[in-house]
Amino acid sequence: MINKRLLIKNLLAHNDENSFYDKKRMIDISQKEGKAKFLKHVCALSNSNPKNNSYIVIGVEDEDNQIVGVDFFDDSKIQNLINAYLTNPPIVQYENIPFPHLPDDKVVGLVTIRSIDKITSLRKNIWKYYAGSVFFRDGSMSVPKVFDIEIKDVNSGIVTAIENHSQNNIEHTLDGVFDFLKSRQDYNPKYKVFKEYFVLCWSGQKKQVKDETFYSRVDIKLINEQVRLFYSTLDEVSISYDEDSFKIIEYVNLGLQNSYKYYPLEETVIQFSDNVSYNIETTLLFEAPQYDKKVLHHIYNANNAILDKLKKGMSLNKNEVQDLKNLPATYLICYLNLFHEAIDKLHEAKPFLKSFNEETYLLYKEAVRILRKVKYS
Repeated sequence: MINKRLLIKNLLAHNDENSFYDKKRMIDISQKEGKAKFLKHVCALSNSNPKNNSYIVIGVEDEDNQIVGVDFFDDSKIQNLINAYLTNPPIVQYENIPFPHLPDDKVVGLVTIRSIDKITSLRKNIWKYYAGSVFFRDGSMSVPKVFDIEIKDVNSGIVTAIENHSQNNIEHTLDGVFDFLKSRQDYNPKYKVFKEYFVLCWSGQKKQVKDETFYSRVDIKLINEQVRLFYSTLDEVSISYDEDSFKIIEYVNLGLQNSYKYYPLEETVIQFSDNVSYNIETTLLFEAPQYDKKVLHHIYNANNAILDKLKKGMSLNKNEVQDLKNLPATYLICYLNLFHEAIDKLHEAKPFLKSFNEETYLLYKEAVRILRKVKYS
């Protein structure tokens, strides 16, 4: 089993970006440009590596390979995005890899791309790239090319060697468990061994509501692979497990005018098998709350007025500051109630929410995360 933290270190140490590996400071698939560039790189790496895995490492400075990290990205539906935009789509997995020196809320993103040994191309137009475009890697660049020759497999030996040097062992596993228990000692850390092989660690602040137990500030890691499976500071989460599986149900807090309610968002089940493998299945549970259209029109216009004041650099009064905290969630609710332009307003507000304070920006990122899950389910 590959230790993904070791794999990232070995990829960074091997050499600069090439035809089987790319690195990025960050990606943003919430915007058309960022989504298009990500799809281009996936397409190019898939076409350039028909017989082996290729990788994108996210959260690394380009010039000196400094690992700076990115936000935890829990989009289990990224394959749906790939399928929607690419012909002969490769199998793509996004994983969040913690590093000891990074803050708790930062990880390194690892995208693993496995070609199906067919030419991958854009299925439809996106940003400035046209349907039918085919991309390949040319050194460290993803470039469009006319495909008229057989793909040469030149990287399998190198990639296999890197992966073999990244295998996990008992020492790495034990160190990972001890590190987790120490770093999460304020949040009731636990561990469980599944199938005498897999070690799962989790922690969270426990809260009892009637007969149900919920957790916040949840952190869940599969220690064998050094993969963070779940991380959240905002949501409530229920956790259950048996000898073969571990189940997480995530809830989100949504509402209008300070009247909020918890809605189940997504269920994740990690199923462990006897053949030293595991499978993760996610099911979207979310049903968008529906509101009176007149009420939503009023709130939507109020949000727009606040956004206009921020654009003009005007100060907000006390009530508007409070409404600003609710702005990401209310734009999201408006969009889910068929105010289609609300999503553009939400993205438009991003830089202003980010510069206002950290709390409002976290609430923006939470709204975008929910939207992403719903959109590609």
